[in-house]
This record gives sequence, C-alpha cells and structure tokens, in this order.
Amino acid sequence: MPHASKPVLALVLLLALPVVAEPPLLIPRRVLFAEPQRAQPRLSPDGKRLAWLESEHGVMQIWLQTLGASDGAALTAERQRPVQSFEWTADSRRLLYTQDLDGKGDTHLFLLEPGGKAARDLTPFPGVSAVLLQVSAARPTQVLVAMKRTGKGQDAYRLDIESGDSTLELTNPGDVDTWKATDDLVVRAVRAHRPDGTWEIRVREGGGSPWRSLTQVRGDDWLELHDVTDGGASVLYTTSAGAKPARLVERPVNGGPEKILASHSEVDVESVWLHPVQHTAQGVVFEPGAPTWMVLDPTVKKDLDIFPHLNHGFGRVISRDASDRTWLVEYSDPRGPTRWFSFVRESLKGALLFADRPDLESVPLLDVIPVRFAARDGVPLHGYFTRAAGTRGRAPLVLLVHSGPWTRVHPELDPEVQWLANRGYSVVQINFRGSTGYGRKFLEAGNRQWGKAMQRNLLDAVEWAVKGGVADRGRVAIVGRSYGGYAALAAAAFTPDAFRCAVDLAGPSNLVGWIQASSSAGGPFRALLSRRVGNVDSPADRAALDAVSPLLHLDRIRIPLLIGQGGEDPFVLPADAEQLVSGLERRGMAVTSVRYPDEGHRLRKLDNVLDFHARVEAFLADCLGGRAEPLDGERVPGSSAVVKVVAPSPPAQ
Repeated sequence: MPHASKPVLALVLLLALPVVAEPPLLIPRRVLFAEPQRAQPRLSPDGKRLAWLESEHGVMQIWLQTLGASDGAALTAERQRPVQSFEWTADSRRLLYTQDLDGKGDTHLFLLEPGGKAARDLTPFPGVSAVLLQVSAARPTQVLVAMKRTGKGQDAYRLDIESGDSTLELTNPGDVDTWKATDDLVVRAVRAHRPDGTWEIRVREGGGSPWRSLTQVRGDDWLELHDVTDGGASVLYTTSAGAKPARLVERPVNGGPEKILASHSEVDVESVWLHPVQHTAQGVVFEPGAPTWMVLDPTVKKDLDIFPHLNHGFGRVISRDASDRTWLVEYSDPRGPTRWFSFVRESLKGALLFADRPDLESVPLLDVIPVRFAARDGVPLHGYFTRAAGTRGRAPLVLLVHSGPWTRVHPELDPEVQWLANRGYSVVQINFRGSTGYGRKFLEAGNRQWGKAMQRNLLDAVEWAVKGGVADRGRVAIVGRSYGGYAALAAAAFTPDAFRCAVDLAGPSNLVGWIQASSSAGGPFRALLSRRVGNVDSPADRAALDAVSPLLHLDRIRIPLLIGQGGEDPFVLPADAEQLVSGLERRGMAVTSVRYPDEGHRLRKLDNVLDFHARVEAFLADCLGGRAEPLDGERVPGSSAVVKVVAPSPPAQ
C-alpha cells in the first residue's frame, strides 16, 4: 500500500518563501481562460504517426504528422461543429471520429482516410447519438458503438466500417451506462444505474448467455467498471462497498470472491491504468494530496521512475503503439499547461511534443500546495493552498468552493486559482465533507448537511489560513459556482461576519425549488437528492431545507454580493436569482447581478466567461483591494451580459 504524500502542514514552510519586490505581470484574462488549442494526442498502432485535435478557425480539427517529423497538417476542415473525439482503427490506416452535427446531441461517427476521400458517416440515422466504445485488433474491420435510436437509452451495436452495416449487439433495458467487451467485441459486462439509485454490474458467459448480477452497491457507493480480462473470465472494477475507500478488485464472472488488487487506507482509487491488449491493471493512482502511483505490473516500474525527471507535474500514459515500445505521456501540471511527451521505453528517453495551451508557457504561474488539517470536530480535511503572487505572510484570501458538491478539487491547472493569485489573493480550496475521493464514510458525512457541517468545514479552512498567518481575517471573500455558489450565498446569509463579500454563479438559493427542478423526471437522481440533500415530499425535510435556503433569509445578509446567472439554466431557476436580487434591493443591500440570457447552468461561451470574470475582478478589487484588468466598455464584446447594480440604501418601507 502506498504511503500518503506528506502534506505541507508546517506553516513555517509557507512563510519561508522569497519576497517579490515588484508584483508580477498582470496575466490577461483571455490567456488564462481561453480554451486549449490542442487535445487528445494518439499514437497510431504501428507507432509511425501521431494524430491530435487542434483548433483552427476556432474549431477543433484532427491533425496528423509523422512521429518525429514536422509535417503536421489538418485532416478535417470543419467550420462550425468541432470534432469531439477520435480513435485510430486497428490497422493504423484510418481514423474514427465523433461530431455533434446540430448542437442538440445528434452525434455521429465518421470514418476518415488520411489523404483519401471525404469522411464517411457511419451512423447516418436521424436523431442518433453515437459513442465509439471499442476498437480491437482481433476485429480490425469492426468496432463497437453505443447508439441511441429510441427513447430507452443507448444500445450497443457492432459496426462494420467497410460496409457501414450495423448489428444490434445488446439492447439496453434502460439503466445501462457502461459496456465492456472482449477482443471479439462481444459485450460481457455492463454497469447499470437502477431506478432506486443503486449500482449494479451484470455479466454473462458469452454472447448468447443470460445476464446475471455480479455485484450491487448502494447509491452512495462508488462502482466503476473498467474492463473484462482473462478472455472474459474475470471483471476489473473499483468499489467502495462496505464503507471503505474505493479499491480496485478483480472478480470471476462465475461469482467467485473479489481479489483486491489495490487499496488505500484513506482515499479512493483515483484512476486505473490498463494494458489495452492484455486487459490487466498495470497501476493505479491515489491522490491524498499530490497524485502518486501504485505500480501493479513490475515490468513498468523502471519507466514510471523516469517520469518525474522528464517534466514538472504528474505523468500518465495515455496512448501507446501495438508493440508497447513507444508511449505518449501526459503531464498534468498545476502551474503550467498540459504537456505531452513521446517516451521510448528501450532508451528510457522522452521528447516534448507540444502543450495544450502554449500561451501559458511564458506567464508567471504559481505552485499549488497540498494541505491537511483537522476540522473542528476532528475530521481530517484535505485541500490546496496557493499564495498570492508577490506576497509573503498575510494577504487577502479567497475561499474558492468547488461545485458538485459530489466531486473534489484536484492538484491540476485551475485557471481560476491562477487568475485570483495573480490578482493578489491567496486561494484556499478544501475537499469538505460530502466531497468524493475520500471514501464513502466521508461522502456520507455530508448527507443533509448543506448549510451545516459542510459549511462549517469551509469556515474551518478560513480559520486554518488565519491561524497559520497566511490570511487576514478582515479580508476574506467566498467565491463559487453551482454548489459553490450556494455556499457563497449561505455564507452571506448565515455567517456574514466571516466574509467581506461573496460571489455566486448559478448557486441554488431555494433548495426545495432547486430539488424539484433538478429531479422533475424522477429516477436515480431524484433518489440521490432525497438521500443527500433532503426529501421534498417530507414536511420535516422541507422545513430543514427552508432553514438553510438563503432566499428565505435575506434579512440576515449584510455583505455585498455579486450574482451571476444563466438565463436558460434548467436547474437553478433564473426567477430565484431575480427574486434574490429584488429582495436584497428592498432591504437596501448592495448587490450586483449579471444575467447571460444565452447560457445554461454554466458559462460556455468564452466572451461570457471573460465578461463575468472581469466583473468578479472589479468586485473583489473594491472588496479586498486586489488588482484588476480593466473592462473596456459596458461588457466584453460578444457577451450577452445584462447587468443590474444595486447600491446600498435605506431599506424600502
């Protein structure tokens, strides 16, 4: 079992950083928040060519070059809809890619021959949604595809890429979301999300055999199906059943006992590295603070030992040739762009290919430091701290709350963190109870704790920073989106003395209304919300939800708010945001609202993203005194922002 990396707890280390005489370059927002220019590099199975996605004319295209040469060129010439993902065919001659044709989810699978004819639509069906599941060297002219052609969800099809003929492989009963097949493209295992919220893995002996349940877990458990191995005789999956952190197991399809391949005492398996031909697990990643490898295949240990010496950041193998001689290694770096290297196993040498966002190579980005401390009730909390650029000792602090809330913060490049730190704010991010990654017990500790213990964990993070000498108690802001937006509103309503100001983007302010809007279709998600947040059909639960709904406690808010909202948000209703703003205006409170009529629950369009962050910069500069890149004009050109600024005034009678 790997040992957790030692978190940086000694505050003397935090305080011992060098003094910077002059503030660093003000990094333009457009540089920080622009979409990556390159993505998804893949080696051809013969190891001779490299393909990747790269933006041209603002649209992602497939590019191709000879490995080690400089003959890269675009293969596609899309002008409106980007290529979403692609994969090599097993013979290395062609590429398969998916593309959303109308922006409404009608995703088709195309076959592309470099230097040949125009791409051919392999799924030319009206209203189809296609996902490539598997390519196999054992069936080079066939692929496995999931397609939605009815209202019951995606079914699995075997598709002949030469003729275009498709054969139904597996009908979806309506709850299957993951399919895994053997090399002959016969689906042998599936994962299902049942209507009651529980998870299940079903298996079968062969193509004509009946399905049976292999394992079932509760809705709050993690269950991820990775692969079928040993010719279909066993299944690899991660499970957190029994309230333990999620571990990687192998289990025979005949129902024999689980064999634990990897586990950690404190955190879940973060990711699993599989051999694409042998279908065995070669390693797993654990992430108590910084990510660490646990090697399961001793033949790759010497390779992984080299990775830290090639580049800053954490290296993972994302592609390899069929001979397993050349790998593509991806480095995730909290203080820089994602970079990709070609790695030759025989020589143990790597060569930089390119970065996803080359504009970030020349700007001053900062370290993200893992931290760990105890909450007020003794529960260990993990998070990350980034010091304000050009500072030492105490600085204004932004508590940046992650969304979800059933997700977690990772030590990876976060443009918002770098943007805030560059503007002069230290940033603390905490995986509060209810976050994923730290076992089911920690996840369940957040059940029905919105505005309560989850919120207290956030206050504990502020207290950690203040007592550690890195934050000034009187200059703290809370910022968040979605659940993080709720946390910001809850902080303003229930603990306003702890914060100078708050920023909310798409945060629910009325929990009963949010649950009803988010789960109107019922099914597993409604069951999840009832369990983790509250059952709106229960009078007692409704009363408890009302007690922690900021919209119903506007009289307690007395700090400035900035509220962002998408006009087409189907979950957090724009009417609630409007009611929140009008209620604060009647009470004479300072509030700025920004509505983007063409956005949903999150901001997707770059001009709107830049506009909102410009407003947050100005708001925080007034509140905490940091730096700001000026906003020229009323809004960023191309943005749909509709702004309302309410100045503080005596309450309306």
